[in-house]
Amino acid sequence: MDIRFLGHACFELSNGDTTVLIDPFLTGNPKAAISAEDVGATTILLTHGHGDHIGDTVSIAKRTGAPVVAIVEIANELGEEGVDVRDPNLGGTVKFDWGWVKLVPAWHTSTTPKGTSNTPAGLLVSFADTIVYHLGDTGLFSDLQLVGKRNPVDVALMCIGGHYTMDRTDAVDAAELIGARAVIPCHYNTFPPIETDAQAFKSDVESATGSNVIVLDPGQSHTA
Repeated sequence: MDIRFLGHACFELSNGDTTVLIDPFLTGNPKAAISAEDVGATTILLTHGHGDHIGDTVSIAKRTGAPVVAIVEIANELGEEGVDVRDPNLGGTVKFDWGWVKLVPAWHTSTTPKGTSNTPAGLLVSFADTIVYHLGDTGLFSDLQLVGKRNPVDVALMCIGGHYTMDRTDAVDAAELIGARAVIPCHYNTFPPIETDAQAFKSDVESATGSNVIVLDPGQSHTA
């Protein structure tokens, strides 16, 4: 299974036949590796409703027919726009032919561009015999260690930019709590307030934990 970083917090998980797209903020993203018109999707997953995460969800979902998994309040809003949705809440799991996704807690805020208030989440994804954990825009909190208790995490997609999320120093502690085999940093260097040193994060995590950090430029992939 290939994990392709599309910029900011957007990732594409693909095994060749199925493409799972996470937080497709592409239009207006200065670091986007692909346009919203060119990206494919079998399923779209959202961590929360901020514009830099919900992004191009509606246009991509309508073009591809991909169902969108989002917390119930966001799902309701998207459903009103004619999008096929699945509407779990925290702790809920949605199953597909390709695997499943579970919504887990994240400490952040969330309001959609239309003003719908909702609760942010992290995404625990089982796809192609791999467990991928997208942390969303969380701050550091101790319950991160519970996420992989039943399903140990193979790859953690982790925000490190600070200001709006945890910074790279807090993210080292997050990596230690989660204990993933591999960590891919995201949500950094897109805009000036979240500029940080991903290579320093890699060095700190690999010194403090058993996790391997893979730093991807937008458009690059990691095979899990």
